[in-house]
Amino acid sequence: MKRLAISVVLLLAAGAGALFWRGLASLDQPLNVSAPLRFKVGAGAPFARVAAGLAARGVIAQPRAWVLYARWKGVAAAIKAGEYEVEPGATPRSLLDKMVSGQVLLHSLTIVDGWRVQDLLAAMRRNPDILVTLSEQAPSVVTATLMEKLGFPGLNAEGQFLPETYRFEGGTSDLELLRRAHLALTQVLDAAWAGRDPTLPLHSAQDLLIMASIVEKESGLPEELPKIAGLYLHRLSIGMRLQADPTVIYGIGEAYDGNVRTVDLRTDGPYNSYTRVGLPPTPIALPGAAAIAATTRPEKTEALYFVASVKGDGSHVFSATLEEHNIAVAQYVARQRQKAAEVPR
Repeated sequence: MKRLAISVVLLLAAGAGALFWRGLASLDQPLNVSAPLRFKVGAGAPFARVAAGLAARGVIAQPRAWVLYARWKGVAAAIKAGEYEVEPGATPRSLLDKMVSGQVLLHSLTIVDGWRVQDLLAAMRRNPDILVTLSEQAPSVVTATLMEKLGFPGLNAEGQFLPETYRFEGGTSDLELLRRAHLALTQVLDAAWAGRDPTLPLHSAQDLLIMASIVEKESGLPEELPKIAGLYLHRLSIGMRLQADPTVIYGIGEAYDGNVRTVDLRTDGPYNSYTRVGLPPTPIALPGAAAIAATTRPEKTEALYFVASVKGDGSHVFSATLEEHNIAVAQYVARQRQKAAEVPR
């Protein structure tokens, strides 16, 4: 009888040992995912509940062994809340390390050079990973009041956010992303203003931002940014009207239908640079870092006019005199008519 009892104990010990080693080995076996899988860990969620949830989805084969290992390592209570992504080939051990170190899944928002604030807000509303807190208001209301919500009352929102790609955790609010983008813009703008050509006909960093937004909207090729900046700054320095179509378009607002008409150029308003001398009252778009840099260190040029070239690659023909400009315009118009005639009817 004693031998039988010893045999039973040995068998149980052997079975427990086998289970232990099997559970230990499972920590380094790939999880059961064939494609990236996302899951969320709530704030304060017990690790055992996380393991049970993944087991219910068929991801973890031996959740108890995983939990026991985490407790033995003393990290079961150290997992961070957030959204995680499990890649094919990941193991329970590597996934635990990811949760303990807080390597949460990051999403991205790209602010495009030349967007207006309303384009940025629309992009954030379309992004399912951003928590939208701002109400959908008319663009004029948004640009007038948005900066107050960010702690900068009296500042128009247009131009105040730096175009680049921002990475963020799921559930980040639109206001938090806007704060980051504004801080990034401020850092770039302040550095550019401090390192500017001191002879520029600009009186403040805000003037720089306004001019850079015009340069951004007029550019077709990145390499032309310094020359376009030089041209507009040349006009500004001699008191010539900027005569920039993008400022007129911005002033037209939601009524703009894709065409700038003679009546639009002749209708006076704060953004009509054909009827008024100097800069418009605010930026007309979100200029990128390259446009800001080009405006602070523009190419020295005698050119006062430019028109799209016949190449059709976004480049321009620059002219120092109106006569040269008129010739370039005539060539461009002739080429456009030729292209229209070549279209099969």
